[in-house]
Amino acid sequence: MSPSSGVSPHRITIVGGGAGGLELAVRLGKKLAGKGKAVITLVDAARTHLWKPLLHQVAAGTMDSHVDEIEYLALARDYHFAFRLGRMDGLNREKKEVYLAPTYDEDGQEILPRQAIGYDTLVIAIGSQTNDFGTPGVRDHSIMLDSPDAAERFHQRLINSCLRAQARPRQSGHQFTVTIIGGGATGVELSAELHMTAKIISSYGLANFDPEKDIRIVIVEASPRLLNVLPERLSNAVTHELHGLSIETHTNERVTEVTPEGVKMASGKFIASDIVVWAAGIKVPDFMKDLDGLETNRLNQLVVRRTLQSTRDLAVFAMGDCAACPRSDGKNTVPPRAQSAHQEAKTLARSLARMLEGKPLLEFTYRDRGSLVSLGDYSAVGSLMGSIARGSVFIEGTIAKWMYWALHKQHQITVNGLFHTILGTLAETIDLARPRIKLH
Repeated sequence: MSPSSGVSPHRITIVGGGAGGLELAVRLGKKLAGKGKAVITLVDAARTHLWKPLLHQVAAGTMDSHVDEIEYLALARDYHFAFRLGRMDGLNREKKEVYLAPTYDEDGQEILPRQAIGYDTLVIAIGSQTNDFGTPGVRDHSIMLDSPDAAERFHQRLINSCLRAQARPRQSGHQFTVTIIGGGATGVELSAELHMTAKIISSYGLANFDPEKDIRIVIVEASPRLLNVLPERLSNAVTHELHGLSIETHTNERVTEVTPEGVKMASGKFIASDIVVWAAGIKVPDFMKDLDGLETNRLNQLVVRRTLQSTRDLAVFAMGDCAACPRSDGKNTVPPRAQSAHQEAKTLARSLARMLEGKPLLEFTYRDRGSLVSLGDYSAVGSLMGSIARGSVFIEGTIAKWMYWALHKQHQITVNGLFHTILGTLAETIDLARPRIKLH
């Protein structure tokens, strides 16, 4: 409560500390909470933030998640917002309360009991998770690469498999096979990163391990081509690069079951696999379906207006992957991409500040800046759109790699500030003692 006015400050609760949610909390913390105009609370089930487009690098071991992750509590202190640990599992719009499930440690001991957090304005930014489309065996026999924990689990299995290959007789002829289901950006980037990782691992004294013979990488995609939502020229360039790395691609193939032995497809094909990664499609967690009467679609996304307000409660907003926001041209909805979350956070920060001043909310307009796909150290390809040129400009090689790197730095600058980002980048550059990949 403000001592001068006797009125409690407006409570803005943000659920989800992904790219969009964290950027929004930082912006509102600086714009509102730091000036006593509102109380900002960020809620997340994890204690640290990792930019989701980097998960394939964590899985391959080319990035140590502990080096790049950001502590929510530290940011909360620096940018005047509060952080609450917990996973949302319910909502009471009449009481204006968000419910968080109990939090447990790795031994099953309760850390935090069930919690209720109040709000005046609620922003749901919980992101998305991998969609298995009800395919038999996916949950039991594959890794869904949608969290840092899953990426670390995959990495451990990869390193262990390379060590096993080192211990086997050279003439055994066994190929360790990684099958990636889904030829979108995650699947494509992971495949190239894995190829690079295998080559680097072989240089660390594994005499019996030959990356060209001992590891087989396969991508299975149900659409006619990889990166189906991106321009065909970009898709073709990526496919050409992958084939040059001896990465197999199977398009127009629908997976019907994942078994302990491998992957079955509708065509009758079977790929014997040691590790299966499922990266085919997304959906929002099931608890969001018709959440306390709010309108959701078949992917459990919260249906919102162009102001990012839910259609049935103007005090509830949604952004990022968990929101179905109409585009300004009325065609389809805003795509679930990192650039969408970044743009929505920027707009919503301005909009909520205007709301507290009694001004009308802003309508969100998505601007497609193009697409970039990284192929590890080998290459990158992309298409740039918007203010750079009318239509799109195709780029590849070094320029595309630098622009992909710049996207990550843009996110770091938004969250950490320019000075801390420069210091962190310099530290990464001069740390020559660290191996090129994580070996444990």
